[in-house]
Amino acid sequence: MGVARRLGGLLVAAIVLAGSGIAQAQDFPTRPIRMVIAFPPGGPTDFVGRLIADKMKTVLGQPIVIENKPGANAAIGADFVAKAEPDGYTIFFTTMGAVAINPSMRTDLPYDPVRDFAPISVIVNTPEVLVVRTDMPVESASDLADFARKQPNGITMGSTGIGSPPHLALELYKSVAKIKVVHVPYRGAAPALTDLLAGQINALFIDLPVAMPHILGGKLKPIAMASARRADVLPKVSTVDEQGLQGVYADNWYSTFAPARTPAPVIAKLNAAITAALNDPDVKERLIQSGAQPAPSTPEQLSERLKSEIARWGKVIRDNGIKPES
Repeated sequence: MGVARRLGGLLVAAIVLAGSGIAQAQDFPTRPIRMVIAFPPGGPTDFVGRLIADKMKTVLGQPIVIENKPGANAAIGADFVAKAEPDGYTIFFTTMGAVAINPSMRTDLPYDPVRDFAPISVIVNTPEVLVVRTDMPVESASDLADFARKQPNGITMGSTGIGSPPHLALELYKSVAKIKVVHVPYRGAAPALTDLLAGQINALFIDLPVAMPHILGGKLKPIAMASARRADVLPKVSTVDEQGLQGVYADNWYSTFAPARTPAPVIAKLNAAITAALNDPDVKERLIQSGAQPAPSTPEQLSERLKSEIARWGKVIRDNGIKPES
C-alpha cells in the first residue's frame, strides 16, 4: 500500500508539473526576453542577432533585449545562459564555436553544450570564403594550391584564431590539397584582414559576411567557398569541391539555445517566432545580401546538428593536434 501511495503521489506531482509548464507556455511571454549575444556589438553575429530579435518582438508581443557578453570564444556568454533560470526569458545567440568547437578545444569548459542547453533553432549558415588580394595571380583554390607548391616554404594563411572556423577550414584545405601552409593566427577578423590587404599573408578563409564589404569594394578576390553549395550572394564563386578538392566544408552557423529544462511549449513558441522572423522577406533579403543564408530548423534538427558537428570538429582538432592558445 505504501509503495502504491508513493507512486500515486509521484504521478500526481508529474501531472501538476506538466500542467504548470503548459500554463506557463500559454502565458509566455509576459515580460521582455533577454538575448545574450556572445560577441561584441557591431560584428556580423551582433548584426544577425539584432535583426532577428527586432522581428521576433512583433510575433511574441514583447521586446527582445540584447545583452552582449563577449570573450573566451563565446564561452562567457554560454556559461551565463547555461546557469540562467530555465523559463524562456534568457536565450543564447551564438556561432558554432561555443557549442561545437569549444568542447574539443578546452578541458576547463564550464558548461556542456548538449547537457546544459535546450536547442531552439538554427538561424543562418555562413560559409567560409577563401579570399586573396586582387593582385594575387590565382583564381581558385586549386590555383592557390599550385602556387603554394612552387614556393620553397609554401604559403602563409591567416585565421581569426586557433580553433576558429577559418582555422579549421584552413586545416581541411591544407590536408586535402597536400600543401605546405604556415598558419598565422590573429585575434579576430579585423587584424587578419588588415594583414591580408597589406600583403603580409597570402590568403585567408573567413566568414563570408565579414569579407563581403571588402569583396564588394574590390579589395579582395573570392576564389572558393568552403561549403557544400555556392552562396546565393556570390553565385559565380564555385565551391572547393567543384574545383577538384573534396571535403573542405566549414560552414559556420548561428543558432539559439535556452537553458536546459526550459519547458518544451516555451521552446516551441520561441522557435515559431524565430521561424517567422527568418521567413520575413525583408529579413531574408538583408541576410542573403550580407552573405548569410537563412536556415530555420526545428529544435530536434538543431540537436542532431550539434551532436554531429561536435563529433566532426573533434576529429579534425585531434587529427591535426590543435591546441588552444596558452
